[in-house]
Amino acid sequence: MNSAAVPAGLDDSPSPLRRMVGVLRILLAVLVLAAIVTQITDQILNDAFDPAAYFGFFTIQSSLMNVVVLFVGGVLALRVAAEPELLARVRMSTLAYAVITGVVYNLLLRNQPADGTFVGLDWPNEVLHVWAPALILLDWLLAPGRPALAWKRIWFALIYPLAWLAYALLRGTFTDWWTYPFLNPGEPGGWPSVVLYILVIAVVIVGISAIAIGLSRLGRRTPPELQPGLA
Repeated sequence: MNSAAVPAGLDDSPSPLRRMVGVLRILLAVLVLAAIVTQITDQILNDAFDPAAYFGFFTIQSSLMNVVVLFVGGVLALRVAAEPELLARVRMSTLAYAVITGVVYNLLLRNQPADGTFVGLDWPNEVLHVWAPALILLDWLLAPGRPALAWKRIWFALIYPLAWLAYALLRGTFTDWWTYPFLNPGEPGGWPSVVLYILVIAVVIVGISAIAIGLSRLGRRTPPELQPGLA
C-alpha cells in the first residue's frame, strides 16, 4: 500500500490503551443494545409494545446511534492508532445527544408520576439514561486517538435534533401524542414553555459540542481539511 495515500496516523498500530478502549466501546455497545432489546421484550410480553411510539423517542433513536458509533469506534480502535475526522465528528454529536438525554431525563422526567400504563423494568432505563451517557462522556475525555476538530463542526451536532424535533412536533400536532410532556403545548405554559425548553436544550447541545471540540483541540493543531467528498 502506498503510505502517502493513507491519512496520517491511520496506518499506525494502536497502542495497548487504545485497544483496551476499543474492547470497552464494543462492550458498552452490547450493553446499550441489550437494554433496548430487554425493554422491547418486556413490553411485548406484557402486551404494551407500540413500535411507532417506542422508536419515536429521542432516547431510543440516539441510543441506537450510540450502538453503531460505539461498535464502529471500537473496531477501529482495535485496528488503527487514530480515528478519522468524520468518526470524531459523529462521536462529538452522539456525545451531546447522550449527555442531553441524561440531563433531561434526570431533571425533568425521572420523577414524572405514572399514568396508569405499563411500567417496565428499571435497569434498562438506568443504562440508557445514566450509565451510557456517563461512560460515553468518559470515553471522549480519556480515550486516545481522537483528532482535533474544527470549530465549524459544532453545527453538525444540530442536524439530527432539528430533524427529530420537526418530526415530534408534527406528530404531536396531528395525533395529539407527544413524545415528551415538555413538548406538549397543552401542558401548563403552552407554546411559550415549549419554545423555551427547545431553546434551552438547543443551547445545551451547542454548549456540549463546543466543550467537546475545545477538549479535542487542547495542545493540538487542527488537521488539514478532508479530501473532497469526505467533508
